[in-house]
Amino acid sequence: MKKIAFITIILFVTAGIAFSKDYEVRQKVSEYDVLVKIDRNPPVVGDNNIKIEIKDVVGKYVTDAKVVVEYSMPAMPGMPPMNYKTNAELKENGYRARMNLSMSGPWNIAVKISRAGKTSTMKFTVDAK
Repeated sequence: MKKIAFITIILFVTAGIAFSKDYEVRQKVSEYDVLVKIDRNPPVVGDNNIKIEIKDVVGKYVTDAKVVVEYSMPAMPGMPPMNYKTNAELKENGYRARMNLSMSGPWNIAVKISRAGKTSTMKFTVDAK
């Protein structure tokens, strides 16, 4: 009976992750806890809205940083690499930006946080569909 209950719990958790509306990535970056949400899961070719929440060591939202989102696709046979960047704007407790992924495949994302003369970078990869 315990085995069935455990399997049921795992299935519900997995289903919740699989059907989550947003694509989420959380990382510790320097002294910040950074949560990035992309409004499509998985991200898609075309416009994808991105929200970035940054908290300091005491858990307070950081609202005085300059945040830039850089996204790129490495070179492939017959085509050069693609590199883009956009400035994120502060809205409430988070920063918002829009990425336009021009084709499906793996994209490297770098969220650069500049504050008090220091820049910290969060890096991750998404696979656009």
